[in-house]
Amino acid sequence: MYDTLNRFEKVLFSLMSVFLVGFYSFSAVLRPAANQFHVGIYVVITYMLIFLLYKSKIPFLRVLDYLLMILSLLVCGYFMYNYEALNYRAGAETDMDKYVAVVGVLIGIEAARRVVGFVFVIIGIIMILYGVYGMYMPDLIAHPGDTFIGICTFIYYQADGVFGIMANVLATYVLLFVLFGAFLESSGAQKFFIDFPLAAVGHRVGGPAKVAVIASAMFGSISGSAIANTVSTGAFTIPLMKKAGFRPHVAGGIEPAASIGGMFMPPIMGAGGFIMSELTGVPYSRIMVIAIFPALMYFFSVFVMIHYEAKIHNIRGDKSEIGATQILKKEWYYTVPLLLITALMLIGYSPGFAAVLGICSCILLSWVKKDTRIGLKGFVEASRQGAESSLKVGATVGVIGIIIAVLTYSGLILTFADIVIDIAGGRLFLTILLIALASLILGMGVPVTAAYLITAVVAVPALTHLGVNEVAAHMIVYWLSQDSNITPPVCIAAFAGATIAQANMWRTAFASFKFAKFLYLAPFLFGYVPGFSLNGTSGDIIKAMVLIAMGTWFFAYLLSGAWYYTLFKKEPAPYRD
Repeated sequence: MYDTLNRFEKVLFSLMSVFLVGFYSFSAVLRPAANQFHVGIYVVITYMLIFLLYKSKIPFLRVLDYLLMILSLLVCGYFMYNYEALNYRAGAETDMDKYVAVVGVLIGIEAARRVVGFVFVIIGIIMILYGVYGMYMPDLIAHPGDTFIGICTFIYYQADGVFGIMANVLATYVLLFVLFGAFLESSGAQKFFIDFPLAAVGHRVGGPAKVAVIASAMFGSISGSAIANTVSTGAFTIPLMKKAGFRPHVAGGIEPAASIGGMFMPPIMGAGGFIMSELTGVPYSRIMVIAIFPALMYFFSVFVMIHYEAKIHNIRGDKSEIGATQILKKEWYYTVPLLLITALMLIGYSPGFAAVLGICSCILLSWVKKDTRIGLKGFVEASRQGAESSLKVGATVGVIGIIIAVLTYSGLILTFADIVIDIAGGRLFLTILLIALASLILGMGVPVTAAYLITAVVAVPALTHLGVNEVAAHMIVYWLSQDSNITPPVCIAAFAGATIAQANMWRTAFASFKFAKFLYLAPFLFGYVPGFSLNGTSGDIIKAMVLIAMGTWFFAYLLSGAWYYTLFKKEPAPYRD
């Protein structure tokens, strides 16, 4: 999309991208910006980049894009400049305050429409209507309501609104880690993330598919997006799997199933891990430690299923010309940025500080090879790519602000837990199933990070009320929020895999759904096994881990269907797609 901009627009886009890198790096390392500037600058630049990049479809309406950019600058600037005064007159805003709020809310909706699509926008509009006409709702969810202008004012200025938790998390953590991923890729590390597992396991039973799992774990831990992971690593691994003998729809399904594991794998875990830390008050380093074992079990389950799928059909890959040890000796330094940011966060430094040093380490490492060196031009290019990648989630801040603010205003946050518990009859098993259903439906039209935040706000209290510890409750919601990536009918990551594999989309989607089954087992383990979230004595935790590892192997073995051919001494049917 960047290539469709004219020369002036490209320069403007690059300048704003570099400013984002500079401002938030300075804020993370040297002097934190005041709250209004910290979130305000992120929101205004995100909106301006969106209207610059996601053009109006009718050429002569390009002037509207520039008008929206100017309005974004004015309304966000108004919030930042009048921040203290707005806090003092909260509940007694002037007419100008209210008009600015209405424009700010509408701009946020339009930004989301351009990037995310109409479904997400419709949800935002429904929430506004619910805020206005709350008195006409059923008694269970009724509230006094307010005027349209009054609701917009609450959404725009309150701490739960547009400049609330989503904007704060994106500005504080996610943007810098998305930028870190762009710089890491520019340094040449992505090739290492594929070459190393290819040499290590590519020649074994199901080797190319196992490469997809390992590469997705390595690259996915910093990409922050299951779809980006599927497209980037899948462009190499899916053709490799097909060449080895996997059916196209199976090859296309394995990659997205492996890719969503990157959302659970430290050190980055997408945006969800940072939101979890913000909501729970638990340090991100602790969230990382809790997430490691479940993430490894997820990849282990996919790995085992792939192994038996390949064993049934006797699929092996080709041996790499260069050994894994040789590649590791030659390019081990590409692991330094990941190890560095992980170590910094574990010893107590802020994620933002760790991300900035990670970016610096990527720039230094890029100079090891002449063809990957990041000079001034490379710095601008990586900044632009990172900023462009951040728009996918950044575009949601306005509508997320609407949803969270209206839920707070109406009091539904407080009553939703009671509603879910009543429907489930106080049973944890049914409560988790209801949350899974709600998350899947929400994920059909909302990005997974947004689905997690929205669901967590209303569902976590229900889980904690039933005795689940707070972090485990958030993990349940976070894992379930990823299901829309691989669960039909709307499974974008699976469809992306099908496109690369040139396979039937629905067969690919159901294959991906099969290989990702641990995604649905883990929430119940979080709910019923405290040791799974490191809650309990050392002995209890170790015992739980050993039993879960054994159970995961057996679970994956059963789902693979290999036992059927062994038990009945059957030969598999010939492969047909």
